[in-house]
Amino acid sequence: MIVIDKTIISEDIRDVRFCCDLDKCRGACCIEGDAGAPLEELEISEIEDYIDRIKPFMNPEGIKVIEKSGVFDYDMNGEYVTPLIDDKDCAFVYYENGVARCAIEKAHEEKKIDFHKPLSCHLYPIRIKKYGESEAVNYHAWHICKPACVKGKDINLPLYKFLKDPMIRKYGEEWYNKLRKIFESSSKK
Repeated sequence: MIVIDKTIISEDIRDVRFCCDLDKCRGACCIEGDAGAPLEELEISEIEDYIDRIKPFMNPEGIKVIEKSGVFDYDMNGEYVTPLIDDKDCAFVYYENGVARCAIEKAHEEKKIDFHKPLSCHLYPIRIKKYGESEAVNYHAWHICKPACVKGKDINLPLYKFLKDPMIRKYGEEWYNKLRKIFESSSKK
């Protein structure tokens, strides 16, 4: 474990090789699992503010879900998550050439909104768990990401480098540079 400020980072973040391979996984992380993607309160209000600009990229089933229930739901622990369509697909999923993609991210790419997508999605397969004032930063190993691990090994891309942008979004560039220096010095030993 590595500690930076109030974060406790698993060494898996350094050791795992990872690079999403959408041609193989087909965006399975957006359609599998037992709950929607974790959301922070601020993200809920941003999605609510932008929902009319996100809807044009959503599937009709997803639109029905959010119009009926809102842009968030609760998981079994009472935490905020994205709503699901029939307990499967995220309500914000749309399909492009058979690949599940994010309507929120698409609206951002099309410059319709400033919000990128939920941070938990942007950081995946990193999951963050709060413990009082500290946060644990861990790698979530899931069988659907096996192609990403194979591709990451093939190109020798560490997880922390693959997720540089979302890690900076979450913790800032100074934090990320500290992490990078620690990981690079420990991998030379």
